[in-house]
Amino acid sequence: MYWGKPITGFGDLHAEILVLGLAPAAHGGNRTGRVFTGDKSAEFLFKCLYLTKFSNQSTSENVNDGLILYNIYMSLVLKCVPPNDKPTSEELSNCFYFLEEEIKQLKKIKVVLTLGKIAFDSYIKLLNLPKKNFKFTHGNFYKIKEDLTLIACYHPSPRNVNTGRLNKEMMVNLLRKLRDTVINKKKPHPR
Repeated sequence: MYWGKPITGFGDLHAEILVLGLAPAAHGGNRTGRVFTGDKSAEFLFKCLYLTKFSNQSTSENVNDGLILYNIYMSLVLKCVPPNDKPTSEELSNCFYFLEEEIKQLKKIKVVLTLGKIAFDSYIKLLNLPKKNFKFTHGNFYKIKEDLTLIACYHPSPRNVNTGRLNKEMMVNLLRKLRDTVINKKKPHPR
């Protein structure tokens, strides 16, 4: 049986990190009722979150699996599965209100980690920032204001993982850099 309703965010309501994806997966969040749960994207993402101590377990299978996120809240630009997994600009605009309201509840967010270009572009649009100043490149950190950093990351989709565009080492390194440079306020490690 499928959830089939809009999917809201999940995680630590006092988090400093917002992980923003595009939409619930047709057979993931749409099936389970929880964002990044029960699909291949979640499988990859939670292995990496667990390795970097952002979650208490390496899997996200269902809403009753005991998963706890540490200092992370996860949400989606779209709250429902778009037809053919390709959102229209109208769908994105229609969901902005719900995303804005959700983000208003998260008072301590210092970092927004966007998973994929559409999530990245949508967050820039949500903040009403000039798009020309922000290029989506995996691993780019953008200081939006003194207490807010935007990070671009490839989406952990099977398409990106299976083709090697994104691998576990890249994701783990990005999450560690996020923790070290933004949360712990350390200088970035030289490349």
